[in-house]
Amino acid sequence: MLPRRAWLAGGAVIAALPAITRAETPWPAQPIRLVVPFAPGGTTDLAARLVAQGLGARLGQPVIVENKPGAGSTLGAAQVAQAAPDGLTLVVSNIASHAIAPSLYRDLRYHPLRDFTHVALLIETPSVFVANPQFAPRGLGEVVRLSREQPRGLDVASSGSGSSNHLLIVQFGQVTGARVNHVPYRGAGPAMTDVIADVVPMMSDSLPSASGHLRGGAVRGMAVASAARHPGFPALPTFREQGVDLVSNSWFGISGPAGLPPAVIGRLNREINAVLAEPATQRRFAELGGLVSPLSPAAYAEFIAGEVARWAPIVQASGAKVE
Repeated sequence: MLPRRAWLAGGAVIAALPAITRAETPWPAQPIRLVVPFAPGGTTDLAARLVAQGLGARLGQPVIVENKPGAGSTLGAAQVAQAAPDGLTLVVSNIASHAIAPSLYRDLRYHPLRDFTHVALLIETPSVFVANPQFAPRGLGEVVRLSREQPRGLDVASSGSGSSNHLLIVQFGQVTGARVNHVPYRGAGPAMTDVIADVVPMMSDSLPSASGHLRGGAVRGMAVASAARHPGFPALPTFREQGVDLVSNSWFGISGPAGLPPAVIGRLNREINAVLAEPATQRRFAELGGLVSPLSPAAYAEFIAGEVARWAPIVQASGAKVE
């Protein structure tokens, strides 16, 4: 029989074996869930699926895109903020959920910086006004005039309350005096469907989400909210060219719950940026109207902090609030 001391020592070694095995298990050992806080069909969804395919191949595990729309993209973001920090649940952080929402929602269930680990920025995109092809106005001046002539003003759709596209509608009304009514949808896809069906005459969208419909003629471009004309759509005039001094860009990145292990953060950032560097990815984003914008985790967190500060006075000036 072994001495008691040797027996205890042996037991301690055996007890430690599972912990050692767990520590040596390579990450990720399971599929990764990537939450898109909007409905399918919008820019956030398109960007997520484009990156998820390449990222899954590089990580050796599927990256499963899961759409969780609601509350202007804050529902899906809140769910990820509360998830386990194991790197297996991520969210497509975006300008609505992480820059505008803190100033727009009175009782937001998360802090955009403290409750997340920000991993990588994917793309930046300009907003665009598009209309049903049968919509009579051909320029923003005619849009303003028509909105004033109609008894209840003009309905303009967006992917949801709290998005930069929502605020662009608000700002457009303030700057021009147009009488516009924001019509929020649960994602850009459903909103675009109703614009094409002429249920709503016009929509504020991000360019990648609208690009295919613009190129196919399902909708007509009214104005792009970039500082200069977009090279992919040279015939589409800017807001400024039409006398409306507005510039609005969206952005999309990858974030996880607060407390992700440094090794996971580093691996995710390297692999995501490698996917973004692939010519096929850059070509596809360029076709959609997006600009690839890789950043380090620290730089992405700093970028979001700056965006929160930038949008706060815009939200305040707009008077927009969501309960």
